[in-house]
Amino acid sequence: MPGPTDATHTAAADRLRPLADWPLDERRRLVGVMTDIDDTLTTEGAITPDALAALAALRTAGLHRIAVTGRPVGWSEPFAAAWPLDALVAENGAVALVPVAQSGGGARVERLYRDDAALRAERFERLQQVLVRIEREVAGAVRATDSAGRETDIAIDHAEFAHLDEDRIAAVVALMRAEGLHATVSSIHINGWFGDHDKLVGARWIVEALLGRALDAEIDRWAYVGDSTNDQTMFGAFPHSIGVANVRRFVPRLQQLPRYVAQAERGAGFAEVAGAVLQADPGWPVMPPASAR
Repeated sequence: MPGPTDATHTAAADRLRPLADWPLDERRRLVGVMTDIDDTLTTEGAITPDALAALAALRTAGLHRIAVTGRPVGWSEPFAAAWPLDALVAENGAVALVPVAQSGGGARVERLYRDDAALRAERFERLQQVLVRIEREVAGAVRATDSAGRETDIAIDHAEFAHLDEDRIAAVVALMRAEGLHATVSSIHINGWFGDHDKLVGARWIVEALLGRALDAEIDRWAYVGDSTNDQTMFGAFPHSIGVANVRRFVPRLQQLPRYVAQAERGAGFAEVAGAVLQADPGWPVMPPASAR
């Protein structure tokens, strides 16, 4: 028989409304879509053709597309150049990658940083010391395989190639915070960093830097798509927040829930969200059915 905690989690999950409940007139007013990457745009570590087609269709409709991720800047750079994005904000808001079209075709990627080089260098040394301590003191804790590309944070793998149970995840988070770091848990990594930024701060920063506008003044004209606990500040801030279906497994740990949930998981879920957005205006392109992608 389910206990009170199970009942609470079930009630929370029941508050996730289907995309069909999202009013068409609200979708029609959108100027852009922001999205997480891992397990939102990607499936089994790679972007799927349907998610890539969804980004392209949003671009054709004239909507802004910005990815916001905890992944490192080095890992993110080739995707910022290849995917149809306006920008990719990496390392939980610390670095932005902006593709700039070149006359001969293709794009170079410009890096923007929130902090100056001296502060980044000082914090980098301190972060490496914390990383070594975590690996020494928490059994089974290992740095993420993408750590070489990180400039402003550290990451411990808990579900990508290694596995940590809930107690050890909590131990890593506690140690990071004891060292003065901000800490957050994504679907695959535990990230820690110094500074006052997070995904929401990074989103505000890139909209100002890229578009010269204040995100908070028009946040009801943006949608955000995510899948895990490190998306909850975005879920709480965006009136049009959507979880791909795999967000349901994080519901017990979410203080802020997405307003809507897709039926499909991961990349297919993102494509479903894009289809729901584009459905709102007959002048926008129509997403092909999943079987045709």
